[in-house]
Amino acid sequence: MPAHSAHRPPVALSIAGTDPSGGAGIHADLKTFAARGAYGTTVITGLVAQNTHGVSRVHAIDTDFVSDQFDAVLDDIPVDATKTGMLGTRTLVQMTVERAGGGLLGFLTVDPVMVATSGHRLLEEDAVSAVRDLLAPAADLLTPNLPEGALLLGDDVPPAADLAQQREQARELVHRGSRAVLLKGGHGLGDEVVDVLAVRAGDDIELREFPHPRIGTPHTHGTGCTLSAAITAEVAKAVRAGRDPRHGDTLAEAVVTSLDYLARAIRSGAGWELSRNPDGARGPVDHLVDLAGED
Repeated sequence: MPAHSAHRPPVALSIAGTDPSGGAGIHADLKTFAARGAYGTTVITGLVAQNTHGVSRVHAIDTDFVSDQFDAVLDDIPVDATKTGMLGTRTLVQMTVERAGGGLLGFLTVDPVMVATSGHRLLEEDAVSAVRDLLAPAADLLTPNLPEGALLLGDDVPPAADLAQQREQARELVHRGSRAVLLKGGHGLGDEVVDVLAVRAGDDIELREFPHPRIGTPHTHGTGCTLSAAITAEVAKAVRAGRDPRHGDTLAEAVVTSLDYLARAIRSGAGWELSRNPDGARGPVDHLVDLAGED
């Protein structure tokens, strides 16, 4: 038989909670990793009972077992890029920061999940300061929406009300330690959404803006998870190709590719009716749009 040369695919790691309805969290991340060509691994931080109508319960996982999951993955498989989602507690935030400091997480994307769209708190109040002071500064890329970006800047800081404020808040988040910040504009008003990418470049901060039309659909459950997972997969591929994802151009390319993918996924899932009770349901995006093709 012919000899086979050794080959390793790009590896992405998701540190997050579950979503049994499949639209967000670990479930969305693994679908997205696969769709974007990365091998997905996970560390599950919590069990979440949720569906298209919201979160009903969060069950914490024993901290020692979360640590064992980290060891099971990182002692065995080289990780090119990692994303965090729901961490839940200050202890899990600290554990993740310690693992990042050990250099085994690769490029670190932090999606600062704090409160579900339904209003259910996914991060304990005493953990918010740990995200601000410990996790955000460890991030190679921070991907908050407008309310999350404001909360990371302070309890009394209002979300950016216009593009000028969005730019300033993105800059300030980089000043506070993150290597790069993608401050997403989806919670803003108007027919156009602008996402602002701020990247540390020596003593300067470079800004890039990505405007795109708002897609009119309520089915946006898990879009934050999906976008950060897509960026993580694209970064993992760049790492395997020998490119530096901490370089502004490479990171911007990953962001653009991921935003385009997310737009296709939203459009494809916009006409879905998954829920038995469609009134008020917020369905998921079509993570596998590029495999099945848009309708």
